Amino acid sequence: MGNSGKYIFGVDIGGTTVKLGFFDREGTLLDKWEIPTRTEDGGSKILPDIADSITKKIDEKGIGTEDVAGVGVGAPGPIDNEGVVHRAVNLGWGVFSIKKTLEDILHLPVMAGNDANVAALGEMWKGGGKGSSDLIMVTLGTGVGGGIITGGRVLTGVCGAGGEIGHVHVEDNEEESCNCGNKGCLEQYTSATGVTRLANRKLAKSDRESVLRGGEVSAKTVFDAVKAKDTLAMEVAEEFGKYLGNGLAVISSVINPDTIVIGGGVSKAGEILMDYIRPYYEKNVFHGSREVKFALATLGNDAGIFGSAKLVLDAVL
Repeated sequence: MGNSGKYIFGVDIGGTTVKLGFFDREGTLLDKWEIPTRTEDGGSKILPDIADSITKKIDEKGIGTEDVAGVGVGAPGPIDNEGVVHRAVNLGWGVFSIKKTLEDILHLPVMAGNDANVAALGEMWKGGGKGSSDLIMVTLGTGVGGGIITGGRVLTGVCGAGGEIGHVHVEDNEEESCNCGNKGCLEQYTSATGVTRLANRKLAKSDRESVLRGGEVSAKTVFDAVKAKDTLAMEVAEEFGKYLGNGLAVISSVINPDTIVIGGGVSKAGEILMDYIRPYYEKNVFHGSREVKFALATLGNDAGIFGSAKLVLDAVL
């Protein structure tokens, strides 16, 4: 695949906006911008909008298509190694080839991958996992995303559903359903909404004093309270750490990574997260994976565009 073009476009499709980045082959971000994600009509406008935006940027930069090595795309939902998405519900997409559809419009090589997997690739290349080629990335946002890199490559699986760390089963006694339909998924306890659920459950079960009582309860307020040594908040953080530490221990015993990168909104709490995750991880992981490095993600919302650009580079080289 590919050509000797000097530039690459990285695209990260979200539910409300599409982030785009213009890179050179060394991974220097030369320009970035956003366009709205138009999900109406089954999401049929999304890829043509992206193509139009890229074409305009090529014109604006005064380069030709022969100068572009390719376009990388990260999108929610399982995406296989052939660039076929297997339903992305929040975009209105069914099963079709992102790769072929966009290539037919742009006449440029296209690579596509799941957004969380692509973010993991970005963090390995230029972020918190730089220097690693075997890592796990867990993204603690509204849900829990995951990406697994082995030997420098994304672990995709048969239909692109590899690395779905948020849906590892960690609790038998859960009565509420996860968004995926199962019960007791990691996402239900360690996402931003999961931490809020744990805190609200604990507040309802006791009448102990806590700075959380009577105020806004969110992942941010919980970890702010932890830093202020609020005992109820610290118990919530302990539960969070137990679920995430144990879940990562299971995955690490299979993958044997050298680095675990933690990103997403919850990761803004900082290094204190590791104080709660690491003890459970180290207690339960197979000894060959005990000496793992924990790192916070550093690319933030740019991880997806970096990882998408890396998809293209890996295919070209």
